[in-house]
Amino acid sequence: MAPSVMSDTLLRENKATPDYIAYGAAVAIALLGAITMNTFTADDPFFLRQIIWIIIGSVAFFGASYVDWQFLRRGSVAAALYAAVLLPLLFLVIAGTAMQGARSWFDIGAFALQPVEFVKVALIIALAKYFSRRHIEIANIRHILVSGVYAGIVFVLVALQPDFGSAIIIGLIWLGMVLMSGLRRLHLFAVMALGVTAFAGLWFFGFEDYQKQRIMTFIHPLADIQGAGYNAYQSTVAVGSGELLGKGIGYGTQSKLRFLPEYQTDFIFAAYAEEWGFIGVIILFGLYGVIFWRILRAAMRGLSNFETLFALGVLCYFGAHFVLHVGINVGLLPVTGTTIPFMSYGGSHILAEFLALGLISGMARYARAAHRTDNEWRGAYDKT
Repeated sequence: MAPSVMSDTLLRENKATPDYIAYGAAVAIALLGAITMNTFTADDPFFLRQIIWIIIGSVAFFGASYVDWQFLRRGSVAAALYAAVLLPLLFLVIAGTAMQGARSWFDIGAFALQPVEFVKVALIIALAKYFSRRHIEIANIRHILVSGVYAGIVFVLVALQPDFGSAIIIGLIWLGMVLMSGLRRLHLFAVMALGVTAFAGLWFFGFEDYQKQRIMTFIHPLADIQGAGYNAYQSTVAVGSGELLGKGIGYGTQSKLRFLPEYQTDFIFAAYAEEWGFIGVIILFGLYGVIFWRILRAAMRGLSNFETLFALGVLCYFGAHFVLHVGINVGLLPVTGTTIPFMSYGGSHILAEFLALGLISGMARYARAAHRTDNEWRGAYDKT
């Protein structure tokens, strides 16, 4: 049998299954969020809509798991994808639908689409492609600056909406991928200096007054609990009142009586902690730990640098959302309006997160098949 034919045959015969462990943990988190946001007494659309988005996200996960994504390694594909996602961001800055003071949404009737969630995934693909070809030269600061320009353009367009929470996530994704690609310590300090300079520029020329007030409230959290510090104060009250076992599902007074604003999105963790308590929080953190472990495992088994860097980029993506959201909800970080992966209400981020997890699953499936194909082909070739 010819080597190419044998290789294709073995590849078809040795495809692994999707990552059901990561998918199961993600669905469990999503269902915990849906149950938490359900009032059980009032006519609230959040629960049913979230269930629909979980189903759609599941379809996206399994669809992506059965695709061979090796074509994403092509520079032309990554560049075209990056350019394509910039167009909706430009349009949003000019004529996007304003919700809660930010032009971050496309209104499509019964649903609203937030393109920045898919932009994060596309940026990870572009950065993974860039670093995968230059991993040996990553110590050269030129590559850090060039990749910073790629991320910086997206950062600025998102910040102009203004969606400062998503802009922070964009910056953290880039920083995480640069660090994991092998950044020199001297360059790390240079990046930190650039970050401080960028923050100073945003403070004087980019931040809205309410965003500055949130940061000042973080420094003095109890200075204005009836005004700018209200959200952070109510969130910490909700988390603390859960104690060990929680108040019980559906009995969270801070969320269900609407003392806690946006309890279904920006403060879903606080609402969950109030009802499920410390034990429930440990269970939730364990589920996230499973997802992070499966992503890291896929990164370690990547077929090439691209697959490894993409998985690490998604780990930065999920990890940044997780740390920021929990930090905000327990009063350790200023309020920036950040969701938590798979748990917060919203179709755009649910779909993008399941898609990203499906991409990793698909890459891992074909990576395992390819590794086995190489070994089996060598054995078959040696016998001929």
